[in-house]
Amino acid sequence: MATRPGPRERLLEAAHDLTYAQGVHVGVDAILKQADVARRSLYQHFGGKDGLVAEVLHTAVGEARYRQVMDGAGDDPRRRVLAVFDELEKITTRPSFRGCRYTAAELALTDPAHPAHKEIRTYKDGLHEIFTAELTRHGHPAPHLGADQLLVLIDGALAHAVTRPDAHPALAARAMAEFVLDHQPQA
Repeated sequence: MATRPGPRERLLEAAHDLTYAQGVHVGVDAILKQADVARRSLYQHFGGKDGLVAEVLHTAVGEARYRQVMDGAGDDPRRRVLAVFDELEKITTRPSFRGCRYTAAELALTDPAHPAHKEIRTYKDGLHEIFTAELTRHGHPAPHLGADQLLVLIDGALAHAVTRPDAHPALAARAMAEFVLDHQPQA
């Protein structure tokens, strides 16, 4: 017989689902109701909603999903980078797609001291490291710049797909990623 997850896990799962579907400003009562926990559990485990939101971002699949997609594409760095855009095409055309949870949280949380900002920056910096490493392996002459360019394409595709999914922005971004991979940057 399966054991029901504890209050901490239920809060994380509910907040993970609801903050993606409704944004980080979803009400605490909605999270508590879906998690089926008392308000006290929220404060005991996370110190409040801000801590819960930060922990959701910390524990989300994030970088691991990018690595999984790249690893599934083999060893060739070019193929690995382009596989990310192929996966983004699948993700951004799903009816449940609501954009990048990290970018949405960054834009919605106006308090610069909110603990979620640290998690968001750590995530984005981690992606930059992943792409810098792949571009270095690819022999790109400016891997840090190339990684910045790829992240702009990814963020743009994720944002554009929220408002115009039928435009298939991940496919457009993929074509531009090929340009980043194949062309020397101008100084």
